[in-house]
Amino acid sequence: MKKVNVITLGCSKNVVDSEFLLKQIESNKVKVYHNAEGYDAKTVIINTCGFIQDAKQESVDTILRYIRAKEEGLIHQVYVMGCLSERYKKELEQEIPDVDKYFGVNDLQAIIKHIGLNYRRDLLGERLLTTPGHYAYLKISEGCDRKCAFCAIPLIRGKHISQPIESLEQEARLLAQKGVKELILIAQDLSMYGKDIYNKLALPELLRKLSDIKGIQWIRLHYAYPASFPREVIRVMKERDNICKYLDIPFQHASDKVLQQMRRGHTHKKDLELIDFIRHEIPEITLRTTFITGHPGETVSAYKELKRFVETVKFDRLGVFTYSKEEGTWAARKYADRIPEKTKKARAGELMALQQKISTELNYNKIGRLFKVLIDGREGEYYTGRTESDSPEIDNEVLIHAEKKNLVNGNFYQVRITGAEAFDLMGEVL
Repeated sequence: MKKVNVITLGCSKNVVDSEFLLKQIESNKVKVYHNAEGYDAKTVIINTCGFIQDAKQESVDTILRYIRAKEEGLIHQVYVMGCLSERYKKELEQEIPDVDKYFGVNDLQAIIKHIGLNYRRDLLGERLLTTPGHYAYLKISEGCDRKCAFCAIPLIRGKHISQPIESLEQEARLLAQKGVKELILIAQDLSMYGKDIYNKLALPELLRKLSDIKGIQWIRLHYAYPASFPREVIRVMKERDNICKYLDIPFQHASDKVLQQMRRGHTHKKDLELIDFIRHEIPEITLRTTFITGHPGETVSAYKELKRFVETVKFDRLGVFTYSKEEGTWAARKYADRIPEKTKKARAGELMALQQKISTELNYNKIGRLFKVLIDGREGEYYTGRTESDSPEIDNEVLIHAEKKNLVNGNFYQVRITGAEAFDLMGEVL
């Protein structure tokens, strides 16, 4: 029997792509592995990331690792797919010619055919989960029509294409039947869902349909663009108990000058108005955002404005990236990258130190309160779980001492918070 190892790098969207690939391979009675460390599988398919420089370097390093393994006779074939391969196929073919074949981001059928297997059209919507069985990502659209100056995603993934509501319902039902309790909706831009196929912003309608599916207890929203954000989504959140009061909405900056140079299409004032609306409608909502430091045009004054924005708004969750000049983007063509890398990192570190203080304060306010917690697993002496306010891998965890209770992964428990740190909570099951 053939054995195939699929290596996934990058974001959750790549995870979903790999899961569809794994299901297709497995359906051909081939043994599949995901991110296996050894070389038991002689065929390796690497799903690469090409978003920022660090991710691109990780992808190249991984390719070279498996090429060395091939040269040593440990494996026989190395195939490369995904964002890096889509964007730099010609360059990669010249620089790393020992890869057996390169594929892009939408070449699932071609990959299956090339490795001598049959592509199963009857498996539409089915995938082999690589996440714990109780949560899964649901990719509701592909590509992006936004024109952000710093972002290469439209160059890689193409234009925004929404998946029809009916097909997403079918996929979600299949996941629920497998025991999935939490759906994490992902896209490059959740806000524009449905505009291309329904001529309207259809995310609220999709949410209502998904929340009706039996077995789905949490629905979480990631990557909602602030400009043109469909406010009806917030009203649906209020209506439906199984839609998490959680929103990942990347603002990227707070200075109007920088936002204009980023070509974001929203302003400092409108962002504050949107945040005020959301928090007025759902005071308990958890807001996650991301910012970029060191983008061209970020003066000392602009950075201080960003810092004041973070201090004022007090986001529940926050991530910071430093600006990376990406070939082919508007920023790379139009602006000089004059801000030293040291300055970019110092600003990012300062923002994260500020967020640590904010997070510590918010977490200490949860001590003594009860929360519904979903158990993800066990690490050493502790079970690890999450509240409605926490997405897997990127947000806080709730740590519960394993000596006191026998807990089941994927089950919900009522937990009283007994302690807090900057990015973790401690609790006990009632």
